[in-house]
Amino acid sequence: MALAMFAEIHVRDFEASKPWYVKLLGEASFVAHDTEEVWELAENRSIAVEERPDHAGHSAVTVFVDDLDALVEEIVSRGIEPTNRETDDNGVRKVTFRDPDGNEIGFGGQPR
Repeated sequence: MALAMFAEIHVRDFEASKPWYVKLLGEASFVAHDTEEVWELAENRSIAVEERPDHAGHSAVTVFVDDLDALVEEIVSRGIEPTNRETDDNGVRKVTFRDPDGNEIGFGGQPR
């Protein structure tokens, strides 16, 4: 069975939010339309950011990565600080970032 993932994050104002997402994820992979862009994180695994003011601030997405420390260091170097860092009892780690609308984008990784 092949797996794919497409998560959508809603923001109040796409143009105002876009610079934050570029700092978080790098440049978008493609423009869907004037108020939506898509970041392909891996093959068949994407996050879209779309202007939908009525739904803004209610998203929570967690992406697991191979090297959590390197990714967080890269994001911080682009000017965004995490809002939370946690480690579960089993050693799995999660670093959370919140966009200006309050959406939660987390990155998880296995124990060191």
